[in-house]
Amino acid sequence: MTDSLIPILPSVQTFLARAQKLLIGGEWLPAASGETFATLNPATGQPLTRCAAGDKADVDRAVAAARAAFSAWAALMPAQRERLLHRFADLMEAHKEELAQLETLDNGKPFNVAFNVEINVAIGQMRFYAGLPTKITGETYPVSSPGFLVYTRREPVGVCGAITPWNYSLVMATQKIGPALAAGNTLVLKPAEQTPLTAIRLAELALEAGIPPGVFNVVTGFGETAGAALTAHYDVDKVAFTGSTEVGKAIARSAAGNLKHVSLELGGKSPLIIFDDADVAAASEAALWAIFANSGQNCVAGSRLFVQATVYDQVLAALAEKARALKVGSGLDRSVQLGPLISQVQLERVMGYVGQGAAQGAALVTGGERLGGDLAGGYFLQPTIFADVRDEMKIAAEEIFGPVLSVLSFESEDEVIRRANATRFGLAAGVWTNHLGRAHRMAAALKAGVVWINTYDWFDPSVPFGGMGESGYGRELGADVMDMYTELKSVWVKIE
Repeated sequence: MTDSLIPILPSVQTFLARAQKLLIGGEWLPAASGETFATLNPATGQPLTRCAAGDKADVDRAVAAARAAFSAWAALMPAQRERLLHRFADLMEAHKEELAQLETLDNGKPFNVAFNVEINVAIGQMRFYAGLPTKITGETYPVSSPGFLVYTRREPVGVCGAITPWNYSLVMATQKIGPALAAGNTLVLKPAEQTPLTAIRLAELALEAGIPPGVFNVVTGFGETAGAALTAHYDVDKVAFTGSTEVGKAIARSAAGNLKHVSLELGGKSPLIIFDDADVAAASEAALWAIFANSGQNCVAGSRLFVQATVYDQVLAALAEKARALKVGSGLDRSVQLGPLISQVQLERVMGYVGQGAAQGAALVTGGERLGGDLAGGYFLQPTIFADVRDEMKIAAEEIFGPVLSVLSFESEDEVIRRANATRFGLAAGVWTNHLGRAHRMAAALKAGVVWINTYDWFDPSVPFGGMGESGYGRELGADVMDMYTELKSVWVKIE
């Protein structure tokens, strides 16, 4: 082992050495069918461990356990829920390195990013939501009818189902666990089958923190079996999903059976716009990480880079130089900046878009090749940049979810607004300009749930996040998310 490779913790080795089960009603159980599946290390293509392959029967058991636990959890004093969730966050912090290693092994992302950024984000989210149970309030209303006191109560919706993606599996899990439990709901979590390990470890920590049995359940398995059963279940009151637009549409249709609440954070094709009055060096650096962070497997990836014609060549040259210098490799190597794609299937999908870009006339500036040699067993792709991209090209119109950047030229503010908004998505957008009025005009005009000005890809637990159009509906993060996890009840009291 070289000095740059991170040694695997004994606790992680022990975790991986055992078969992973489902958490249902506080018990660790095999799938009812007895079936299992392997979760792979995308840096090597080799199995890490085997997980229970839950299906409808297991979802039924988990939902029943969540329903049985709901009344007592909802009735628990808010301050008690706060203490338990803070204890949960404390345990996440105590096991920070372990969680980061599991995330790196299961997802492939650089350990430095998992440890220094993502685990801190997840802990911060859990602490934010741990503080909310005592802040959930209603309002009083000065109604026109005399002799009445009218007020509202916010009450938990009941049993929640959460389906999380593989690109930020730990962060996305805490985004759903935190508000659901803080509001007094119980939860069944179905993590992505590609990255189930941190969800399982979180569930262990939740039990250790004292979260009562049945309040938080985890069913690992596949989307078409466990996920579909969860979204269609008649005793699930709310579903939160983060993932592709196509699956989100299927979930919305499935949820119509009992009209359950649904929140969807879906795909994107986010525009990042650089005007010629911007700090070009800073904007180019931001554009680099807007697309290549997490190897482009990012719902808000700045995959459409619009650059004003007067600085187009300058920005393109800077980006190409920076992209060629990025080190791609195993996330356990401290010097690595980009890890692999999540799977062979995803690698082939992204490579297909690279081929289409070239076939449709875009100029391949750098990248576009799978990495071989010592990395041949993993799913590694060079950071890829296309120039001379037209709006109608597939690489400019469709979500790729990989390290592929389309660079487009524009002349005027009105033009770039029209072109940036000419998409079915509306998740995020970024603008680089030193013109104050233009910055605010662009923020107002761009069709996106979040707009970053002279920065990109920043989040905070207190700030709501979500999309427009086919990027979904509902919001996560912030106190606003509690609207998605509570029912609003109006109470009329005759006092005269």
